[in-house]
Amino acid sequence: MKIRKANILNKDQMITDVYLHENKKEFHTLVAVPQLEWSTLISYEEEKTELAEKLGRSLSKVAEAGAAEELSKKIVQWVTEM
Repeated sequence: MKIRKANILNKDQMITDVYLHENKKEFHTLVAVPQLEWSTLISYEEEKTELAEKLGRSLSKVAEAGAAEELSKKIVQWVTEM
């Protein structure tokens, strides 16, 4: 498991820790943001642009639009470098 620092301001709260767990046997990565009570599974086969859109839609349900977009870009970057 890896812990990344997002440091993104959402409303009056700073989103700091993003947890990434890579499951090589099942070919996916679990991403969790406890401060938002949010998590998702990302398959290795997902395309970057589709993934960013999917994450943005999901995160916008629990965070402001700007914070959701910024966080989704960071998550895509972290997941693709693993």
